[in-house]
Amino acid sequence: MQSSADYLAIILNETPLFDVRAPIEHSKGAINNAPNLPLMSDEERELVGTCYKNNGQEDAIALGRKLVTAELQQQRTQAWLAFSKQNPEGLLYCFRGGLRSKITQQWMKDSGVDYPFVEGGYKALRRFLIDELEVSVASVPIMLLSGRTGSGKTRVLKKLAHQVDLEGLANHRGSSFGADIHPQPSPIDFENSISSALLKHRHQHNNIVFLEDEGRLIGSLTLPLNLKSKMENSEHIELDTEIEQRIDYAIEDYILDLLNSYLAHHDQQSAFDLLAQRHTISLTKIRKRLGAERFEQAIKLLENAISIHKQEDSTRGYRSFIHLLLTQYYDPMYDYQLEKKQRKAIFSGNSQAVIHYIDQLNNAAN
Repeated sequence: MQSSADYLAIILNETPLFDVRAPIEHSKGAINNAPNLPLMSDEERELVGTCYKNNGQEDAIALGRKLVTAELQQQRTQAWLAFSKQNPEGLLYCFRGGLRSKITQQWMKDSGVDYPFVEGGYKALRRFLIDELEVSVASVPIMLLSGRTGSGKTRVLKKLAHQVDLEGLANHRGSSFGADIHPQPSPIDFENSISSALLKHRHQHNNIVFLEDEGRLIGSLTLPLNLKSKMENSEHIELDTEIEQRIDYAIEDYILDLLNSYLAHHDQQSAFDLLAQRHTISLTKIRKRLGAERFEQAIKLLENAISIHKQEDSTRGYRSFIHLLLTQYYDPMYDYQLEKKQRKAIFSGNSQAVIHYIDQLNNAAN
């Protein structure tokens, strides 16, 4: 097989792919988390592109051959061969499945490896996912899991057989304090991942797919408009969690997990400094809504909590800090949005009751 145009199989089977486009192209979006193993660097691509526009394909190919020396060709081919060895059932792609794919394929063949490319390249796969997202949003039955900040919605969601973790795909917990130490994906990658996830559900079962009730934005990423519109008109189940349990969850998610992420890359003092800096910045972002007096109170509580954590290896100091944020900022905002939407949950309960209710829904459907 020299090439494949079975886009559905590529997505459903999570076929390993590598992307030979230039890094600047890859950074805007890729498919199936394809690593970037470029045929040309950004600078080489720009020079060849300019030559193509001014002098035509023949001169552009000649310039590319000159820029990509024999040594560079060997280095890049070795990276492709290493990928093909680890992923013998994979594919390669460029932007349109044209010259770059064929050159890559030929260089690999010259080294003894026949490796197929994606017909139509990234552009065709991206078009496929855009079109399939429309179909999925229209046809996949969805239901939302709602609840106050810190109620453990993601924990419940991950226990369900049929769900899409939008926050996981966005690499952000959704709240003002929800940023990860690693950057969010590009908007195109986020949309691609949502389309892929819904497509898999659509082809595997007819059950309800559960999503967390999200706002329009998750961090800096915007939900696809058609999906957000459907979510606004979907039924929801409300997770009701006691305040002390919510504080426990928040300490685990927003303090310990984040601190451990910093500790993986920094010494202890630097990790605590980064934790303090991250949450201070987050507090500053909500200062206006929080109010000057409560903002100053929150800053002092945070500083005291981090000091206790460092000195005593105890998280007890965070409880009053998180309690203030939940009761004075997040809960009033949740109540306002609930009143504004004027919608009632079809069921409300703790995590155990919610999971039991969802199991009953699935059993009734089957």
